[in-house]
Amino acid sequence: MPYFDAASAVPLHPVARQALLASLDEGWADPARLHREGRRARMLLDAAREAAADAVGCRPDELTFTTSGTRAVHTGVAGALAGRRRTGHHLIVSAVEHSCVLHAAESHEAGGGEVTRVGVDRGGRVDAAAFAAALRKDTALACLQSANHEVGTLQPVAETAEACQEAGVPLLVDAAQSLGWGPVEGAWSLLAASAHKWGGPAGVGLLAVRKGVRFSVPGPSDERESGRSPGFEDIPAVVAAAASLRAVRAEAAAEAARLRELTERIRARVPELVPDVEVVGDPVRRLPGIVTFSCLYVDGEALLHELDRAGFSVSSGSSCTSSTLVPSHVLKAMGVLSEGNVRVSLPPGAAGADVEDFLDVLPGAVSRVRAQLGAPAGGGTVDASADGAGSAASDEDAELIVDTLGRRCPIPVIELAKVIGDVPVGGLVRVLSDDEAARLDVPAWCEMRGQTYLGESPWPGGGTAYLVRREQ
Repeated sequence: MPYFDAASAVPLHPVARQALLASLDEGWADPARLHREGRRARMLLDAAREAAADAVGCRPDELTFTTSGTRAVHTGVAGALAGRRRTGHHLIVSAVEHSCVLHAAESHEAGGGEVTRVGVDRGGRVDAAAFAAALRKDTALACLQSANHEVGTLQPVAETAEACQEAGVPLLVDAAQSLGWGPVEGAWSLLAASAHKWGGPAGVGLLAVRKGVRFSVPGPSDERESGRSPGFEDIPAVVAAAASLRAVRAEAAAEAARLRELTERIRARVPELVPDVEVVGDPVRRLPGIVTFSCLYVDGEALLHELDRAGFSVSSGSSCTSSTLVPSHVLKAMGVLSEGNVRVSLPPGAAGADVEDFLDVLPGAVSRVRAQLGAPAGGGTVDASADGAGSAASDEDAELIVDTLGRRCPIPVIELAKVIGDVPVGGLVRVLSDDEAARLDVPAWCEMRGQTYLGESPWPGGGTAYLVRREQ
């Protein structure tokens, strides 16, 4: 079964497996002890730290092993903020950071701190100038991911780090998605990553803190890992993480070129094979293995189940896969279509034949899901009297109201497509919805279908009214 969800986790690398098994017999003792077994364990830990530091691009004594990438981020953010509390309590993050960064920001706000969230363009990329403009005299820390985990867009870390350095503000980089492909460029101050993203074992994270960065360890201190990650080190897992990082780096250049060709094939052919699809993310400045697209008139959860039954493991940022009805914060920040969202993230070694099989299966899977929902099959509109149409009542001669309150995406957009032909050119359709996804999907539908989106307003009966004018 082809596994196309490498952005979530990569299968254990063969080198990691070998290192893990070998170090189970050698690295079980306490590395803080002076006896033979302790010294042997310490040698393994030190060698792993040196190898990982070399891959990160920092000194070994600047690198700490943590219990996860999330723990590395939380410790890094909290430690840097605490260390610079005399400077101020202002934190800067991008709007598309991983949820662990945003959760840390929310915690900072809850404690009385101030957070600025820098937006992104439609490709998911931060404007380095806008990020620099957010810097203030009381800014204690800035955070910017090296690459986005949902759409693969590379962020301008080097330019942002330069601006932060000039302002005297440390920059924390979440490098979880990119570290396996190469070191992070620029004068960053702190860096976090997670081993299971590059084929190491789960439960190992990295936190690098450059010398000179003011850092105060939050919570009770410990004598291990410079006091930044308390508890007994899992030396076999750490050794496996460092070994696999070195191994994937050795293969990175050739594998990146190969995966980039496969993802470009998907980016080009999906819109040709499936009508009403938006491929999202920066088309050029992107990670080699990730491609993301969204399909109009498709329930994301149903589509993922269809692809899973066909033998393909993919993921989604669609609100249709969540009981909260809230679209992915990344897609929301980008302002792109959220319904029917599919992220294909190819692991190293992914076969071209599997990609071709995926492209063969995808059109039928989308078609079946659309048929189940009574959605347009080929990019047009359908008769409002068709089975499954939503309630459309005349408000004025040239205006219709489509009531989809209480109905999940993609129903609001499907019902809009069904009635747009029932108003004359220049006529209006108001779509009533209490699904947060409609705020993204109605404007996206208008752009894809050549209609005009006029904005939103609160609806007296509850929910929001989205106003569309027919142009053709």
